[in-house]
Amino acid sequence: MNDELSELYQQVILDHSRKPRHFHVLPEANRTAEGNNPLCGDRYTVYLKLDGDVIKDISFQGSGCAISKASASMMADELKGKTIAAARQYFSQYQNMVTTGKMDEETMGKLCAFAGVSHFPARVKCAILPWHAVLAGLDGQGTVSTDVP
Repeated sequence: MNDELSELYQQVILDHSRKPRHFHVLPEANRTAEGNNPLCGDRYTVYLKLDGDVIKDISFQGSGCAISKASASMMADELKGKTIAAARQYFSQYQNMVTTGKMDEETMGKLCAFAGVSHFPARVKCAILPWHAVLAGLDGQGTVSTDVP
């Protein structure tokens, strides 16, 4: 990744961390899940409003580092309006990207900002925590923790 692109991606992450989108309780949610990373203190609750197999609305609340908050914000942007199957596919592609650094810009778009996280293994859990919480919510599990592999 060139320096200009890396700088742009850093700015995208900082923007979403400072001004997260979808950062509120969703009263009409019919699924919620909590994500917790006790090693670094990231803790988020994800709210989902499902209509059949479509994520009609999504939001989150909680606290954590810039990477986890930006990841939650951008994840919500990406998954709102998507089917459950599409959300699971995004999760898989996103997880692969943040662990390997290999990105498919056509598929992942702005989420490519997190490809550089792969260079910092301890931060991968921060970037993926909100996504695990969404999966837990879709599966009706309620809580997920990233302190286990």
